[in-house]
Amino acid sequence: MQDPNADTEWNDILRKKGILLPKEDPNKEIEALEEELIQQSVVKRYEDMTLDELEENEDEFGEEDERAIEMYRQQRLAEWKAKQMKKVFGEVLEISGPEYVQEVTKAGDDLWVILHLYKQGIPICALINRHLNELARKFPETKFIKAISTTCIPNYPDRNLPTVFVYQDGNIKAQYVGPLVFGGMNLTKDELEWKLSRSGAIKTELEENPRQKIEDRMMSAIRTSAPTKDSDSEED
Repeated sequence: MQDPNADTEWNDILRKKGILLPKEDPNKEIEALEEELIQQSVVKRYEDMTLDELEENEDEFGEEDERAIEMYRQQRLAEWKAKQMKKVFGEVLEISGPEYVQEVTKAGDDLWVILHLYKQGIPICALINRHLNELARKFPETKFIKAISTTCIPNYPDRNLPTVFVYQDGNIKAQYVGPLVFGGMNLTKDELEWKLSRSGAIKTELEENPRQKIEDRMMSAIRTSAPTKDSDSEED
């Protein structure tokens, strides 16, 4: 049986009469394959490029490539912004007065910032700093900052410490001033988390105020142990 792909005079006659399909040009197949590889290479190139590389090489791409490149540029920009957001968070940043504007009021759009003004040697300030260290790791999307009070606000009175300011877009959304607001040295991490969540700065999974639970248990214990009218206590 004769090979229909063979380059013979008989096969040429059959092709002319439409009995055999036209012989495929191997050069065209190679050209098509090369074009496909080039297109894949271009896509792969700008997928892997940084924002700077895209700008440097944008003259090499055609109109269709430009549209695709713009999509990748936007994706890269979003990824870069996300990395910048995560890069400095996850811990409590210590700042001084000159850094206040840059780190707080100009921290970024839609960004929550929690600033703790404190002083060394005040026990409840140290307690809050410990709690904030844990909360910063738990809520890395929020920026936690601490600063010695008088470096940010000259002559700030120690009686107002600890002070916690909550900012969004550079504006104060909540403020907590003095030890009584925090409940003194009995303050737990969960209680501080709940308090800060009321401002919107963090999204807690706590369903109710932990301090309220403690107070409810204390009141229940008091009612249970209180003497009844039939008691023969000294007060009766």
